[in-house]
Amino acid sequence: MLDNLKKRWKVSGTQLFLILCVFAITGTLTAYLSRQVTTWLEIEKYSFLFWALKLIVLLFGYQVIILLVSIPFGQFSFFWNYEKKILKRMGIMKK
Repeated sequence: MLDNLKKRWKVSGTQLFLILCVFAITGTLTAYLSRQVTTWLEIEKYSFLFWALKLIVLLFGYQVIILLVSIPFGQFSFFWNYEKKILKRMGIMKK
């Protein structure tokens, strides 16, 4: 499975390890921040606003956080290309 990712992304084993670390840290950090934002704003857990805000932080915050986390790992160019693909698919960036 990891060999398939290395071939698909055209990266070395070390780069793959760093990329997976960035994904793991970003996911954890985004979940933590979404919880902190909803707690700070004191929004009721079962309200529509709670879930809407949480979804916004998870979807859009993740895109920004992944780029920021990738910088210290030296993988910014990989993730910038990854983000451009996502933005093109969403219709935000022109092909």
